[in-house]
Amino acid sequence: MSWNERLDKAREAYQNKDKTAAAKAHDPKVIIEAAKEEHGSEGNQYIGSVVYGGLDGVVTTFAAVSGVAGANLSPNILLIVGLANLLADGFSMAVGAYLSHKSELEYYEREEARELWELENYPEGEVAEIEAIYLRQGFALEEAKKMTEIITKDKKRWLDIMMHEELGLVKSDIDPIRSSVTTFVAFALAGLIPLITYIVGLFTPIAANTGFFISAGLSALTLFGLGAAKVKVTGLNPLRSGLEMLLVGGGAAAVAYLVGLLLRGLGAG
Repeated sequence: MSWNERLDKAREAYQNKDKTAAAKAHDPKVIIEAAKEEHGSEGNQYIGSVVYGGLDGVVTTFAAVSGVAGANLSPNILLIVGLANLLADGFSMAVGAYLSHKSELEYYEREEARELWELENYPEGEVAEIEAIYLRQGFALEEAKKMTEIITKDKKRWLDIMMHEELGLVKSDIDPIRSSVTTFVAFALAGLIPLITYIVGLFTPIAANTGFFISAGLSALTLFGLGAAKVKVTGLNPLRSGLEMLLVGGGAAAVAYLVGLLLRGLGAG
């Protein structure tokens, strides 16, 4: 059992108030074995990008579809607007994800380089700092000194603890490029779902109202499914999470449809 799997078991036990399962998840042998393994597979690091990228894709595209449908414009215009929103917003989200993760990584590396320089040039001061950190956490002076002595024997461990305890920073394992690509692909694939009916309509005639209702149904299912899948990130109840996303996405689509309805005359002009 990996560390993340053990945490999932512990969360599930807590939600079900299952003391037996909780005790098993907190068995010292299980904890030690889990600590020796990788903290989840590489793909698990990008679950958030897949889920949130997909959710944004569905909401953004279906909101655009709803606005154009409310304005009673042609399916061809609806498809053009939907695809334009899909690609432009997907690209924007991917760039945002890349810059965000890249900035976090650069900031961490800059602070790590500074902290390492301080460890090498002012070790006495850094020892005093880590002792002070443990004293502020409530440890007795002798305890703080003993812990500091153990930690400072290994420079890498010392540096990592200073980064976390002094600066509150933890280095992310997420690669900015992979995160941005994952976000774009999830956004594009999920965002394409509300447009499927209109793409099919290019080859087979589909009534405008029928197409919109099918698009709404597919979008609702996707929103609920991705909302439920969001529990992989949040650990919340899947039914509640799915319904919340359905309400949020439905609300955004309703607002867009209403705007299109109110401005329908402009589309005719």
